[in-house]
Amino acid sequence: MDETLLEPRQSIKLEAKSVDLYYGAFHALSDITMNISDRAITAIIGPSGCGKSSLLRLFNRMNDLIPGVRVEGEVLLDGVSIYGNRMDVVALRKRVGMVFQKPNVFPMSIYDNIAIGPRHHGINRKHLLDHIVEKSLLQVTLWEEVKDHLSKPGLGLSPGQQQRLCIARALAVEPEVILMDESCSALDPESTMRIEELLLGLVKEYTIIIVTHNMEQAVRVSDMAAFMMIEQDKVGRLVEYAPTTQMFANPQDKRTEDYITGRFG
Repeated sequence: MDETLLEPRQSIKLEAKSVDLYYGAFHALSDITMNISDRAITAIIGPSGCGKSSLLRLFNRMNDLIPGVRVEGEVLLDGVSIYGNRMDVVALRKRVGMVFQKPNVFPMSIYDNIAIGPRHHGINRKHLLDHIVEKSLLQVTLWEEVKDHLSKPGLGLSPGQQQRLCIARALAVEPEVILMDESCSALDPESTMRIEELLLGLVKEYTIIIVTHNMEQAVRVSDMAAFMMIEQDKVGRLVEYAPTTQMFANPQDKRTEDYITGRFG
């Protein structure tokens, strides 16, 4: 792996070192090496099927849920291996939260959608839960819209509101990193704009990694961009990793240039 792909900038939150991912006999990702800066937005881009979501899920071990998965190499959070035997996966997923492509609102009230995580981690006092629910909804600019309807089902909200509710639910357990897998792809342009504005506010406190097919979105919100593609051997690889403005203005790899200019993908 070219050392320039590491792109050390500010303090490093996550590191992938020569990571290979296998699903049984299928080699999904090869030789992924990159540093993720703290309190920055990193966008993972590339054509469908190149392993973007698989890469994202490496950072909170969501791939562990797939039978036959195997990870070689190292993934570090604050310098500590997250695939080591001593890593508590529940604690890891508290520190590294995830928001999925489609809003996965739980079939319960708006309040309980937020409170479920803190309750799972031992917080049961009502005044503490009330504070967490309000704070989390304020962070995603949803409080004013739902504060008088907290007992109503979360599934009754609009798709854009539901996705902000899911982000609030992730924030309620006070993560350090937020992973977002195509989290705007099912939303209308106005809701997408609100999520993007939200991300630009949240990055002051959180490290954020997004997977997106939307090149314009990557340019609008991300500090760093990672371009992936699948080679002829059907294995996903990291082709280029650089500050977003640099990658889109002056890509260093012809394959990156071809993708971002629409020549393929």
